[in-house]
Amino acid sequence: MSTPTGDNDFLHELEAEVETELTLAEASRPEETTGLPPTQWLFDPLDAEREEIGLRGILSASKALEKEARPDESA
Repeated sequence: MSTPTGDNDFLHELEAEVETELTLAEASRPEETTGLPPTQWLFDPLDAEREEIGLRGILSASKALEKEARPDESA
């Protein structure tokens, strides 16, 4: 499957956006929230963990598509 060049630009932009979101998600430190009573949570730590997992999945898929779009470099 070949991907048009414009799609590679989109994938690069997507990766940059997801990496930014991942940085924010990692900085939120949801593990520190679990020791507090739920009434003091600004967010549910499980939701933050799910979001981080989802972002990592998107990033992996984007990198796989980008790799698939490149010509075979081993030939």
